Amino acid sequence: MAVRRIGILTAGGLAPCLSAAVGCLIGRYSKVAPEVEILCYRYGYAGLLRGDSFSVDGEVRKMADRLLVFGGSTIGNSRVKLTNSEDCVRRGLVREGEDPQTVAADQLAKDGIDVLHAIGGDDTNIVAAQLAAHLSAAGYRMAVIGLPKTIDNDIFPISRSLGAETAAQETANYFTHVVNECTTAPRMLIVHEVMGRHCGWLTAASAMRYRGWLDRQKFLGDLGLDRRRWDVHGVYIPEMEWDMAHEIGRLRGVMDSVGNVNLFVSEGAGLGTILKEMEKESQDIPRDAFGHVKLDMLNPGKWFGEKMAEHIGAEKTLVQKSGYYARSSAPNEEDVKLIRASVDLAVDAALEMRSGVIGLDQDLGDVLACISFGRIRGGKPYGTSDPKFRKLLAEIGQV
Repeated sequence: MAVRRIGILTAGGLAPCLSAAVGCLIGRYSKVAPEVEILCYRYGYAGLLRGDSFSVDGEVRKMADRLLVFGGSTIGNSRVKLTNSEDCVRRGLVREGEDPQTVAADQLAKDGIDVLHAIGGDDTNIVAAQLAAHLSAAGYRMAVIGLPKTIDNDIFPISRSLGAETAAQETANYFTHVVNECTTAPRMLIVHEVMGRHCGWLTAASAMRYRGWLDRQKFLGDLGLDRRRWDVHGVYIPEMEWDMAHEIGRLRGVMDSVGNVNLFVSEGAGLGTILKEMEKESQDIPRDAFGHVKLDMLNPGKWFGEKMAEHIGAEKTLVQKSGYYARSSAPNEEDVKLIRASVDLAVDAALEMRSGVIGLDQDLGDVLACISFGRIRGGKPYGTSDPKFRKLLAEIGQV
């Protein structure tokens, strides 16, 4: 079967790869299969449900590489779960009584899409696979090629998601500025809240990169430029268990001797404790269309900061969130290289009508492969036994 028309959409939260991946897909098709028509759906599955799309041709095909220096998604993103009919109706994406999956599948068939490129996390790609299965059952053949996007780096069995390395670098860069707030007041507590609902990879990776930056700096203790003040004093991620009483005592000692405390905290660290307290008080827990707790409304960093400040004698507490800064970045050189390689394989698979998610398969020794949708799932935890992470904890005295 010859591929005549392909569709592209991006979905979920932002990551430093979306615009670049779209640009690379357009550029790759224009080079190896210029006869293939390209259709982009505005704002992901929301645009698909509404039939809101545009064709890519002419000068845009020639200039697609311009997207590599931009973050975000130039074709638009959204969080839409096609199996959540109630939410789709409420948002005006479908009418009462309509099945969003059927509406989306019918639109793909109407648009004559032979291959759908879905750039997103596990939810995005699994939904795309369900659409392909739905169309297949109706006698319409369509391939789905996913590209993995998540700054949490938490998709099985993919060892490195597109944009994750950039997000870690930018999260570390963010803290190189924020940390200077340690000089604004005595006994200062800085809580750096890092994105990561269930996975602490980004928190750990950015803390290690930040300390790598510290290793390259020259300090001058006699003028107050003491490395201990700029260092990371605690790292807390969802996969870790820690003795709160012990940590309070340890950090109180740091505060007394150094004069300030700097913490890297995953937004999901301590979430269970916060939710239990809310449930005890019969408070409503805000959730999105996928049933995920809306962490930005709970403000875990603020809760963590208040609890810790009370016990370690902080005179001032500053909570700063790096998530939107990091995830909105354009990809760095390392990620661009992976994006280009992934797109090349994605287009090859598309032209052969092979469905799957393109990623570094950890079960195959991190070989770039077209991974079957049946093997894709979210919730991959960060491996806290990582020697580099254990070294970090040992160096800051946390273990």
